[in-house]
Amino acid sequence: MTDSDLTEGRRRHYQELLDSGGLPTRFERTAQAAELHEQFDHLGAGEETDTEVTVAGRIILLRSFGKLIFATISERSGRIQLFVDRKVLGAEGFAGFERLQLGDWVGATGEVITTKKGELSVRVTDFTILSKSLHPLPEKWHGLSDIETRSRRRYLDLIVNEDARRVALARSSVISELRCQFEERGYIEVETPILAIEATGATARPFHTHHNALGIDMQLRIATELHLKRLIVGGLERVFEIGRVFRNEGVDATHNPEFTMLESYEAYADFNDIMTLTEAVISAVAEAAVGGTKITYQGTEIDLTPPYRRAPMLDLVSETLGREVSFDIDLEELRSLASSQGVDVNHQWGHGRLIYEIFDEVVESTLVQPIFVTHYPTEVSPLARTIPGQPELVERFELFISGAEYANAFSELADPIDQRRRFEAQSASRDAGDDEAHVIDEDFLLALEYGMPPTGGLGIGVDRLVMLLTDSAHIRDVILFPTMRPE
Repeated sequence: MTDSDLTEGRRRHYQELLDSGGLPTRFERTAQAAELHEQFDHLGAGEETDTEVTVAGRIILLRSFGKLIFATISERSGRIQLFVDRKVLGAEGFAGFERLQLGDWVGATGEVITTKKGELSVRVTDFTILSKSLHPLPEKWHGLSDIETRSRRRYLDLIVNEDARRVALARSSVISELRCQFEERGYIEVETPILAIEATGATARPFHTHHNALGIDMQLRIATELHLKRLIVGGLERVFEIGRVFRNEGVDATHNPEFTMLESYEAYADFNDIMTLTEAVISAVAEAAVGGTKITYQGTEIDLTPPYRRAPMLDLVSETLGREVSFDIDLEELRSLASSQGVDVNHQWGHGRLIYEIFDEVVESTLVQPIFVTHYPTEVSPLARTIPGQPELVERFELFISGAEYANAFSELADPIDQRRRFEAQSASRDAGDDEAHVIDEDFLLALEYGMPPTGGLGIGVDRLVMLLTDSAHIRDVILFPTMRPE
């Protein structure tokens, strides 16, 4: 029988249901799978409970043995088996249940029992068809293993792949615990604009759109940073936002054009305070989402227990290359060194950008256990405060785990004069062809001129954190609806 024949049979059944009065608009259940297992999993084989419940879910397994039918339904909390006995349900009811197919939604009432094989079940005395699936479900192991199909048809992925549901639930736990961690520390959650005249707060290429009513071009935000810092200027002192940001960049294992960031800002703190905050939050989220701080990611044991190692970028680059790398190296020599390490050198770059690119090329992938890489070049950190006596470096760190960045933070630059100078340098880079360089945000500069206290800021990539905690190899595995090319 072809898929077309199977679909046609389902459509005929659906039409019969409509002709006979239609499908219910609501259904009230009294129990869910997880609570039934928690309450009755201790029962031995063949036991009865005299406990009547009403359950509901989608049929994902169906086996018929003449006068007995075993149907497994799936719902949010888990799975439970329906035990359908012709003697209990009656000939007419049994015949109606026999017409149900994989993918159909059903509500059922009956006694909680265990079968002769010890399977916890509901012995059905009454049932209601809640919804009809007009298409056969894909086979669990063969029909929906292709990652592209799973990403495009996430609803099917969630139906047949338990791991997809596990990841979705874990993501919810991660976001919930992140929110709790910051609220417990006195941060207030805020919302900042997604549409802006100029997307600022990061070095990235924005998406462009147009506002018809105002007749102006606008951009989708690439970060929430500068609006959140305006709130620090306004005196809110501790703020955070968990929100979508958009960057017009390529798609790979750790990048999606639309992704979720947590950004926070705390008055009177510096990047050392934020390091302590970060490792405390990451470990707490791991405990909440997966039950501990020692995890396995892609076959490697990772220990998220604080404290994490801290090391300056220059030290790590020098250590990896086996020679001293510093701002004292002749620029041409540094360019040659960068080229020898596989960096595609741009002659507009100074020492700081070249050192950063060498780090990105040869060091980053070697950082497996959690480490705070500190003291970034000023050239690649236009919004961070410089280190006293070392103007070429800033008080910035990034958290790396398993060769990827998970957090970015710094002591915020509060000097409006220095900030303008840095914006102008970024603007010159844009004029020279770097379309990811930062634009000059005049309103933010005006806000800084009213005075911003010492402030520590933090950004955490939520999607990557979920990847780490769920052992997911690709970012699209943890985003329910990732960005994809149209079919």
